[in-house]
Amino acid sequence: MLRFEHIEFLWALALIPFMVIVFLMVRKWKKKALLSLGDPHTVRRMMPEASLSRPGLKFVLFALAYTSLVVGAANPQIGTKMEETKRNGADLMILLDVSNSMLAGDLAPNRLENAKRAISQLIDNLHNDRIGIIIFAGEAYVQLPITTDYSAAKLFLNNITTDIVPTQGTAIGAAIDMGMKSFNFVNGTSKAMILMTDGENHEDDAVSAVKQARAKDVTIHVIGLGTPEGAPLPIYRNGQPVGFRTDEAGKTVVSKLNEEMCKEISQMGNGVYVRASNANSGLNIVMDQVNKMEKKGYDSKMFKNYEDRFQFFLGFALLLLVLEFLISNRRNMKLSELNLFEVR
Repeated sequence: MLRFEHIEFLWALALIPFMVIVFLMVRKWKKKALLSLGDPHTVRRMMPEASLSRPGLKFVLFALAYTSLVVGAANPQIGTKMEETKRNGADLMILLDVSNSMLAGDLAPNRLENAKRAISQLIDNLHNDRIGIIIFAGEAYVQLPITTDYSAAKLFLNNITTDIVPTQGTAIGAAIDMGMKSFNFVNGTSKAMILMTDGENHEDDAVSAVKQARAKDVTIHVIGLGTPEGAPLPIYRNGQPVGFRTDEAGKTVVSKLNEEMCKEISQMGNGVYVRASNANSGLNIVMDQVNKMEKKGYDSKMFKNYEDRFQFFLGFALLLLVLEFLISNRRNMKLSELNLFEVR
């Protein structure tokens, strides 16, 4: 198992393409300057020690050394041992609405980003509970299976957009059914779903799905995203808002929170309903309820005893820098005079 202790340092590798461009521009400028002096053959005879290949070799060595230094600074670590530990926790499945109505701006910066920020904070506060993520619009998909890998959960969370699901709509029933299929009911852990939606354009039989969940003691909490007054739906082009959606009559489409439906699902699911706001996502109230659930033991496998490997990369970088320093930009005239294949 490989990981980086300071993975953010790897962003420094983005400078390498810039270095290559600068090197090629300088090399082109030098070549053009030499050509301006006169005939290329005559210029080469005037500067016999000048080398065309060595600056390129020195740059390659420098770029490799820089890359190795950056990787070493990020401190790659290898997990040398996998241990099976016993944990006590619950299974949580986040059902996140990614329909186009989640782009409405009645929650800053919009409903979806507000929800993602709240989920990220929730993950930061988890300890032994397992978490999974299901996204849904017109259809439901498992974005992240149940796991204790909180770093992976945040990684998958960051990649969620409204474009990730091809079919639009709000298939809450399908999301709940998908959540039920994703749970492992053999291990006996307590289970709950946290549904985060604006409830607009609800189109399938969510009631039946909630009843099936409650039959297996799965609690369903609901976070309502949006406001009853609603907000217009923006249209984006190349990542920039260019206007708002309109209906066939040319009127601006306003997306409103379907609060009655959200309350109905939470009541039937024996959970709580909270309307999110810019100041409070409501997940703290939901987590208070989750923490009251009975925590049962489960087996979890994880890597232990991570060993640092930065020293190999720093040593390799130092070696390359020494080689780069020892190589001159000029040719060695004594070596160039040698002709091993000359017949005497």
